[in-house]
Amino acid sequence: MTTDVTIIGAGLGGLTLARVLHVHGIPATVYEAEPSPAARSQGGMLDIHDYNGQLALEEADLMDEFRGIVLEGRQAMRVLDPDGTVLFDKADDGTGGRPEVQRGELRQVLLDSLPAGTVRWGHKVSGVRALGEGRHEVTFAGGGTVVTSLLVGADGAWSRVRRLLSTATPEYVGRSVVETYLFDAGTRHPAAAKAVGGGSMIAPMPGREIFAHREKGDTLHAYVGLSGPQDRFAAIDFTDAAAATARIAEEFAGWAPELTALITDCDIPPVLRLLYALPTGHRWDRVPGVTLVGDAAHLTAPNGEGANLAMLDGAELAKALSAHPDDIDAALTEYEQAMFTRSSEAATFFDGEEAHGIDSENNTAHGLIAAFTRHEQAR
Repeated sequence: MTTDVTIIGAGLGGLTLARVLHVHGIPATVYEAEPSPAARSQGGMLDIHDYNGQLALEEADLMDEFRGIVLEGRQAMRVLDPDGTVLFDKADDGTGGRPEVQRGELRQVLLDSLPAGTVRWGHKVSGVRALGEGRHEVTFAGGGTVVTSLLVGADGAWSRVRRLLSTATPEYVGRSVVETYLFDAGTRHPAAAKAVGGGSMIAPMPGREIFAHREKGDTLHAYVGLSGPQDRFAAIDFTDAAAATARIAEEFAGWAPELTALITDCDIPPVLRLLYALPTGHRWDRVPGVTLVGDAAHLTAPNGEGANLAMLDGAELAKALSAHPDDIDAALTEYEQAMFTRSSEAATFFDGEEAHGIDSENNTAHGLIAAFTRHEQAR
């Protein structure tokens, strides 16, 4: 294959695509809006599944590097009632299929595996347009353009490349999370650390929940979930950390103090994350010379599958291009048909658990334990 592949976005999906293409001897260039790899925090931990994310890493020939960043013991899971009673406590015996890693470290493994110059930092896309015959032009905000015969949008929820294929836009799903961090938890926040345990912990109630996990360096990272319209959260001034923290804590009045400490004792200002999704089953008609991977193609509310599916998308697209070196359209058709099915099945699987979602009266510790058991049996 002589055509260079132009990838927009240096997230996990775009980088996996570039890496697997490199393994197959196919050149690619990744354009990323951020000015450098360390421009911002890459988020918390990810569980990388043996049925999708790890398959992508095998195609990338990076399993040894992956095993080197796995955080031992983090597959442990606890479910607590809001009063602090532990109802479910699953230890990590080392045999689970979803080892945890820090997202930033996994991204760095992928970056380190690429030839120098593959990623062009500081290239924010300002526009894309079709030129005909499968060729596309990408314009960058800082000036400059690139013309390519194969354009891949790995540019996330608000993808600019998506508009070449689809009129769909993400819509708010009716719930949001507030992120908090507690540092040096064992010594500075012992009660919260004990409640979370060695891996992850969730305490659910209808319309609200607290999920937390123990990251590297004895850090507790919590996601405080709340249902409600966007204006409910717009009314909270998150520029005033103390006031915002107090307002969010009010939603959990009467909960055990070791749980509410994950809100009130946060060591950085709380961060609001409104949750959006594309329509379930989002797809498009084949357009020559362009496709999407990851959230750009099938954004959903967080369900543990997003990063894994993005990586598998990248690996599967690279394999298809390698298998059809002289027929890009055949490669994209093969990839997209499989991807549409894969992403729809994942979304439908979790939509089927809606009766136990945060918005439901069934969002209780017992409902969550039953849903978790079904997930384990299904996988």
